[in-house]
Amino acid sequence: MNTQKLSVTQVRSAIGRPHPQRAVLKGLGLRGIGSKVEVANTPSFRGMVKKVMHLVEVQEKKS
Repeated sequence: MNTQKLSVTQVRSAIGRPHPQRAVLKGLGLRGIGSKVEVANTPSFRGMVKKVMHLVEVQEKKS
């Protein structure tokens, strides 16, 4: 089964950001600048990434 994943890396700080954006970063599993996670490419995760697109870098990966 070919499932796609998103590789999400935090590149900007959450300091000074509104609480909902901080909560999204925590929900994605990001803990600070330079932290990286792989999440499933689903509509829910895509929506979360869209909320904090200015704080992260995203790459699609096949696995």
